[in-house]
Amino acid sequence: MMIGRLCLADSVNLDPEHNLENSLENSLENNLENTIFDFAQIEGELNYKKAQDSLRELVQNLDLTPQEKLGLEEQIQDLTGFLDKLENSVIQIAAFGMVGRGKSSLLNALLGQSVFTTGALHGVTKANQTADWGLVTEKFGNADLSRGGNSQIQVIDTPGIDEVDGETRELLAHEVARRADLILFIIAGDMTQVEYDALSQLREVGKPLLLVFNKIDQYPEVDRLAIYHKIRDERVYQLLTPAEIVMVAASPVIIKAVRRVDGSLSYQRQLGTPQIDELKLKILEILHREGKSLVALNTMLFATDVNEQLVQRKMSIREASANEVIWKGVMTKAMAIALNPITALDIFTGAIIDVTMILSLSRLYGIPMTQAGAVSLLQKIAISMTGISASEVLASLGLSSLKSLFSITVPMTGGMTIAPYVSVAITQAAITGVATYAIGQVTKLYLSNGASWGPDSPKSVVSDILATLDEKSILHRIKAELKAKLSL
Repeated sequence: MMIGRLCLADSVNLDPEHNLENSLENSLENNLENTIFDFAQIEGELNYKKAQDSLRELVQNLDLTPQEKLGLEEQIQDLTGFLDKLENSVIQIAAFGMVGRGKSSLLNALLGQSVFTTGALHGVTKANQTADWGLVTEKFGNADLSRGGNSQIQVIDTPGIDEVDGETRELLAHEVARRADLILFIIAGDMTQVEYDALSQLREVGKPLLLVFNKIDQYPEVDRLAIYHKIRDERVYQLLTPAEIVMVAASPVIIKAVRRVDGSLSYQRQLGTPQIDELKLKILEILHREGKSLVALNTMLFATDVNEQLVQRKMSIREASANEVIWKGVMTKAMAIALNPITALDIFTGAIIDVTMILSLSRLYGIPMTQAGAVSLLQKIAISMTGISASEVLASLGLSSLKSLFSITVPMTGGMTIAPYVSVAITQAAITGVATYAIGQVTKLYLSNGASWGPDSPKSVVSDILATLDEKSILHRIKAELKAKLSL
């Protein structure tokens, strides 16, 4: 016994310097690991704060009129909801899979309580369900959960992707996937084509994803490993790495022998302890490694998508409203020119209507503009519209003079010249109306760019717009509406 103890002591103290060196190396490795983690955590916090500030500014400065908000309530609510998610440090984990793969049972096992409905009926889960998971407060194995922070973790159960009315539910599942920070795709054996297609689509969302092979207790070990290798090496090798595949038994069934009174044996099926430790560790690894940076990135990606929808809808509404303002200006000017027999007043009246239209468009696009600013913009556009402006001036001078002559001779001819007068008036009005339409379209583009001509010069912008105008169509429309208004 003495020899044994001496040998053990000699073994422990064999090389004190070597032991010290190992101790120092381990200490340095731990310090380096902690430093790297601390740096990543600081970077994550900075990204998170930046995302919060950006989203808060976006929500507070939507720049939407009450009319533009109509029909956009859901998108605006989405932005507000994501801001709340950031403010409360919420991480969302969504589970997907076909009916009967054990999604609800798996989530219940993770939560440690029966929250989600399970059963033998086809498609028990009919709608998305959410529950909070206190994972970061659990004492789990040797994992250091103190690094989990104060984040709230939510798990989301979804209907089976192969349900009746599956198209609608699939769209719903994909919408949740876009919002979720981590996706769990549940299978219970070799993958079907439907599962592979759904997994491929979910992978395109670009979120962290774990493929969870559930119900492994139902397979002998040899079969279980064969299925696992087939999935890993053949089915999903282009979509996932082996580290993203986990085997679990969310609700394992144990067969227990019970001796009856007569001495015979009966067998009862009982639920065993869930085998999900590896999955928990995988989830912890992802949350620890990516943490708040992941949530911030996912939130901003979704918020950017929603914001693009808002901007497109806003610009579409403003485009339609702007076109109404422009056409109203066109017809107002056309009517004024058609009914006005005095040449000088034609030009003066037309300019006033153009300026008024520009001011109306500026208010529509939320860009402050004074009357002097509108006149200056009109002058700049007119200079750039040399061709059409010249034709408008010539038409206004020449046709106005002819129109004035007909208006003077109407009483002298007993109304014989009224028809030529109206014909000349409508022609003159249509020509000047085309010019106003072009001015309106140029102004609309200028204002929609934030009162900027963009990278091109005003002359280039005007030329591009004039090249796309269908003058004959516009002339025909103006003449038709004028004749209708004048009851001709």
